[in-house]
Amino acid sequence: MRAFALVALASCCAFPAHAADSGALFGLGLAISGMTDPDKVLNFLDVGGRWDPSLALVMIGALAIAAPGFAWVRRRKSSLCGDPLAAMPPPRIDARLLAGSALFGIGWGIGGYCPGPGLANLAQGGEAIAFVVALLAGSQLARLVPAR
Repeated sequence: MRAFALVALASCCAFPAHAADSGALFGLGLAISGMTDPDKVLNFLDVGGRWDPSLALVMIGALAIAAPGFAWVRRRKSSLCGDPLAAMPPPRIDARLLAGSALFGIGWGIGGYCPGPGLANLAQGGEAIAFVVALLAGSQLARLVPAR
């Protein structure tokens, strides 16, 4: 669904600056909320220990902003630049999606990174580099799993 919205809002992006602006805004949001700190994320997942609910508040805030945008994009027939929008495929929950979600969750729980914060922390080196290398390797290995 996220990819659909990005295509809808940026399909006329003959100007890569739109993508760079979106990425910078996302990174700024991650930094301001503290979500680039893997310990903060791991504390959110540690419900029985040092639980930190702030990640849930960030998620709720993101949904409050994104949900109206998704609803608006779904009603549109063309992008902001007038390009036609592809129809959004119906949601499909299958074994491939469930396995990928489980792997993502396991990796998130082990390292405290998801893709955005992992990329944002690349300059710090170390575990962020290892995470991004594993992320890229996993995304390439996923191509070997046959789609139905």
